[in-house]
Amino acid sequence: MDRFDIDAHLESAYAGFPEAQERPVIGITGNYASPECKLAEGYYKSVVAAGGTPLIIPPVADTAAIISALDRVDALLLSGGADINPLFGGEEPQPALHSINSERDLPELLTIRLAYNRQLPMLGICRGIQALAMALGGRVEQDIAGKATVKHSQDADRSEPTHTVSIAEGSTLHSIYGTDRLAVNSFHHQAVAEAGKRFRVTATAADGTVEAIESNELKSIVGVQWHPECMADGDRLFGWLVAEAASYRQARKVHDRVLTLDTHCDTPMFFAQGVDFGRRDPRLLVDLHKMDEGRQDATIMVAYLPQPKPGGRFADVVPFAADSPGAYADLIFDKIEAMVAANSGSVAIARTPQELADNKRRGLKSIMLGIENGLALGTDTASVARYRQRGVVYVTLCHNGDNDLCDSARGCNTHGGVSRLGADMIAEMNRRGVMVDLSHASERSFYDALDMSRLPIVCSHSSSRALCDHPRNLTDDQMRALAAKGGVAQTTLYHGFLRTDGEATVLDAMAHLEHAIAVMGIDHVGIGTDFDGDGGVKGFESSSEAISFTRRLLARRYSEADIQKIWGGNFLRVMAQVQAAAEA
Repeated sequence: MDRFDIDAHLESAYAGFPEAQERPVIGITGNYASPECKLAEGYYKSVVAAGGTPLIIPPVADTAAIISALDRVDALLLSGGADINPLFGGEEPQPALHSINSERDLPELLTIRLAYNRQLPMLGICRGIQALAMALGGRVEQDIAGKATVKHSQDADRSEPTHTVSIAEGSTLHSIYGTDRLAVNSFHHQAVAEAGKRFRVTATAADGTVEAIESNELKSIVGVQWHPECMADGDRLFGWLVAEAASYRQARKVHDRVLTLDTHCDTPMFFAQGVDFGRRDPRLLVDLHKMDEGRQDATIMVAYLPQPKPGGRFADVVPFAADSPGAYADLIFDKIEAMVAANSGSVAIARTPQELADNKRRGLKSIMLGIENGLALGTDTASVARYRQRGVVYVTLCHNGDNDLCDSARGCNTHGGVSRLGADMIAEMNRRGVMVDLSHASERSFYDALDMSRLPIVCSHSSSRALCDHPRNLTDDQMRALAAKGGVAQTTLYHGFLRTDGEATVLDAMAHLEHAIAVMGIDHVGIGTDFDGDGGVKGFESSSEAISFTRRLLARRYSEADIQKIWGGNFLRVMAQVQAAAEA
């Protein structure tokens, strides 16, 4: 082929359709050398060789530009370069500090933080590993010369390995290379001194110098001190990054098509602290930023009413003054509506499954309303119609204590199950199109309500007792009975309901979900995180990590149809059935 014949070069692209198979896009942070943005060829050529599409992100500290770039990439590659200004780590410069890159430091640190919040896979190389540590709570040693007994700045060709590193078993790096000892090249006088709580050290040199770190939070983030783009086996790391990027891209497309609903969050519990839903508030696990980062469409935000102790006053256990439990629930709904009105360009209240779908098409997040604790209903069944008119989609009959409607899983068996008033309320909820929620209920209350309700019931945030023996969780028999009547149980993320000992993680939540699927079938499960009400585990700690949970579902070969069912589709089926029965 004639090298200068453009048509001949294009022939392979136009010989069939599509012109090319889709490839994940890898954003590469560009280096800066006045007056140019520069990039060594090894980075982008390695990305292409691994099956990715390289996109250079220039060093500009404009957050809007960074965010726009990150919204168009599927992973981030942090390239090597000069020292980072130690002032960003709260330290004064030491005499051994080399040249810093003032044009690059802030843009790259901002890029890392923004990419981290978006759950983007990241690979940091040389300076990149140090930037990861600096941006995310670690510390960088300004010069290792006085401590190193291994030569870390080689004179040999960049492709030549000059020392070895020990790789931790069970690490991502160990799974990539399949060995616990690897020969690497070396071109640095700085190194990670402390990985910080978000990372763990996974490779060290013989002198103890940190050579690799990876996420300690079950995220797709790895940093290495050597330059794999120059080495013969470096393609393994780039292959890992491109594969993680492909997984992220697939999950993002799934989220574009399906509607993702978390069926229980307690964000209003923080209203008394003056939180702002439109800001990325560190006190909240659910806000507009985190929902957007995790590509989560909707949440059911509840008015939670704590149960006073027997003989206690309700007014003494709530942060806002109210004349009655019902008045308190209305006050919370007023505040939710004001919160939504203040962010009306981004979020809207939804009262039906159709309104949820409409909001998604309009590019809006959705808030649905729920009541946690039937204490809010009082003793007059007319309250059900009033709350339904207000937009409430479900009422959790009780909380951590018996009330006038039923006994709680943590109660005193006051009624021996559902009371007569509770039976009347269930009948009225059926009549008015409000779902009956049995999370927090005792077993006897659960079975009573299941018998009394002519429509399917839900458990908005309950996990499996077979895996974690807690009275708040559902037994397999309860799950089977729930499914037999068309109901759903939403796996929750409170660590005490996932494990009886040790720290729960997203892997435990997945185990509970899959146990529920095995017992009930895929049509009767979902996710109710209990975020901002003590829910949240490592690997799924806020709404920003919703997309990472979808990646795990895809990795387990769940179909898109199944993922839609898990992410609220089953729950919305019951909601539609209950609301339709009220309209008939």
